[in-house]
Amino acid sequence: MSRSRLPATDARQAPENLAILLREPFRAMNEELIGRLADGGHPQVRYVHGNVFQFLDDAGTRVSVLAERAQISKQAMAQLVAHLEQHGYVERVPDPSDRRAKLVQTTVRGRAVFAVVRDFVAEVDARLADSLGEAKVRHLRELLQELNDALLPRA
Repeated sequence: MSRSRLPATDARQAPENLAILLREPFRAMNEELIGRLADGGHPQVRYVHGNVFQFLDDAGTRVSVLAERAQISKQAMAQLVAHLEQHGYVERVPDPSDRRAKLVQTTVRGRAVFAVVRDFVAEVDARLADSLGEAKVRHLRELLQELNDALLPRA
């Protein structure tokens, strides 16, 4: 059985689309991480909730800012936040700069998710270093940073 989720089609040309080559390892790591989170007592956290966790500031972040950072609608972000809030991962607190607004902050349970993620990332980094060698992993990081610099708009 093939390890790829890509469809069997002759529509592709060699070399493979760079975006797909970048996406597939990302998906594989995320699937493993979601399994690790579930095994660690966080089965309510799904891949899509990364849109909340990865864009939160330590002091809290408004839903509108989270949505902008994740490039999704405010309504979609509000639904993700509501799910995480319902399961105790985040809470909404008054924004000290504007009491009418709310900030989304992680709870103790939400910070436990970050701990699982940090451990997982360290484990994957070690596995990649064992498999590819530290020099290749360092070079890969450099190339990916250059790719980000080349493709992402300048702020």
